[in-house]
Amino acid sequence: MGPFDDLPGPDSGSTPSDPPPLTMEERAGVLDDLAELEVFRTLLEPTGIKGIVVDCPDCDEEHHVDWALMQANLRQLLEEGQTGRHEPPFDPDPDDYVSWDYASGYADGVAAMAEREEPGGGSTGRHARDD
Repeated sequence: MGPFDDLPGPDSGSTPSDPPPLTMEERAGVLDDLAELEVFRTLLEPTGIKGIVVDCPDCDEEHHVDWALMQANLRQLLEEGQTGRHEPPFDPDPDDYVSWDYASGYADGVAAMAEREEPGGGSTGRHARDD
């Protein structure tokens, strides 16, 4: 069986099945991811970081996804319950992309520094997702 064998042909009369809608919990998680992505982009894009690197379980390779495409993927996931396949950037420089965990840690570090600089600020050990 080839990769296109499960796609309906013009004579099949069938359409690919739609994914089940996201649960409320899944939708909330995607909305949280969108909010975090915006924070990451705001903090990291000025430093030259172009986006997020994602480990792909399908091909066992890293995909370098720029900020706008990652945002579009998350919005598509919200609207359609799945993301489409997108062409990866041609010959990306891995140094221009960071993992989600790195971006989250960076945001946490910036927040901690800002908190320390506030009058009466102290460390609360909060994570970006706790906001």
